[in-house]
Amino acid sequence: MSSSSAPAAETWLLENGNIKPLSKEMRHGHGRSRTAHNVSSASLRKKSDLTLVRKVPCSIVRDVLANIQEVILGTKLFVLFIAVPFAILAHYQNFGRSWVFGLSLVGLTPLAERISFLTEQIAFFTGPTVGGLLNATCGNATELIIAILALTQHKVDVVKYSLLGSILSNLLLVLGTSLFCGGIANLSKEQKYDRKQADVNSLLLLLGLLCHMLPLMFRYAGVGESVAVTAKATLLLSRVSCIVMLIAYLGYLVFQLWTHRQLFDAQAEENEDDDTVEEEEAVLGFWSAFAWLVGMTAVVALLSEYVVGTIEAASDSWGISVSFISVILLPIVGNAAEHAGAVIFAFKNKLDISLGVALGSATQIAMFVVPLSVIVAWIIGERMDLVFSLLETGSLGLAIIVTAFTLQDGTSHYIKGLVLLLCYIVIGTCFFFYNRPQNQPNGINFGSSTGGIVRV
Repeated sequence: MSSSSAPAAETWLLENGNIKPLSKEMRHGHGRSRTAHNVSSASLRKKSDLTLVRKVPCSIVRDVLANIQEVILGTKLFVLFIAVPFAILAHYQNFGRSWVFGLSLVGLTPLAERISFLTEQIAFFTGPTVGGLLNATCGNATELIIAILALTQHKVDVVKYSLLGSILSNLLLVLGTSLFCGGIANLSKEQKYDRKQADVNSLLLLLGLLCHMLPLMFRYAGVGESVAVTAKATLLLSRVSCIVMLIAYLGYLVFQLWTHRQLFDAQAEENEDDDTVEEEEAVLGFWSAFAWLVGMTAVVALLSEYVVGTIEAASDSWGISVSFISVILLPIVGNAAEHAGAVIFAFKNKLDISLGVALGSATQIAMFVVPLSVIVAWIIGERMDLVFSLLETGSLGLAIIVTAFTLQDGTSHYIKGLVLLLCYIVIGTCFFFYNRPQNQPNGINFGSSTGGIVRV
């Protein structure tokens, strides 16, 4: 960068204890590869003023202070970080377990947003392809960590509920709120979006629905056989279906990152001059971002362990079923930052970004996190299948179908968002009253002569 550039206009990179300006190529070379998820997350970030930090004479202290300012104070949700030490304190001081659960849940909100930020920082140095793979695997890191920890504690129901809730939340709550708010804020404008992304995601979600429905129907079809035979066959079918889903997700990544990247980059290019996405440069060095990412992932794992371990206590204390907490509360609080970003861009009539966040996250959970959870359960010896209850599978199927119909014409108005929100309210009410005991295997009453329930 030329020496004539004003210091206030420079972009600074933190690396090896030094704060140095980035070249124009580094500032803009990777901006066009940003996904809707990255652009949406940027709307919740605060631009840091490093004027005072640059005056610190000691390079080590300067580096630490600059990193803290960028990572901890660089988000509009930084106030919620106070919940993290309080959750740890509540755990070790034996406060009420419901307090541990609530504080841990609140603490996960800014951490999830910061992991997205740090992943994007690393992507500036690894290139758009590797960066896209990082986003594809770390975009829902919180859900994946909670799922794995719940599996290690033999809480298969919590895994199924939380992942189902994340999909429903993205398809109905996030997308519904975005379309409704965007429609109200832009009554005088015609709202349009690119159908190509919506079609691809809807197709993958329908494939995921098929993989969920077949094991359930297979169990119905095996009524006349012994319970053990049917259960074993259903489990094998679920594992094969999960492998198919992972192959489909791999194909989706190839489609998104190589063969049809332009479909997924378009939304970022159209908004590159917008003041809400001007933060398209690296503000951390590679090793700084990597170290912060490892540390924050460890904290997410710790809080997730608290959440999983205290969910039943919170259910008893609050008088709310575990199914409602897992399906409704966990996804709403855990993904609040991502959801807020999608709604903000809907207000600005940038629906491609909102749809990219909602549909992209739902697809990632359905086609990557869910089957990966089944595979992990298989590895650790836990019997997790894709046989959700009839209520859960039916809710998922109707949500996907309603969403696909909503997005079929490439235009939007507030009534579409209102219908999606009302669907979410009805489903949420249903799970509020649905209180199946935990650790009870999924069962289906086939009306046999014994009146029993077929269980795994």
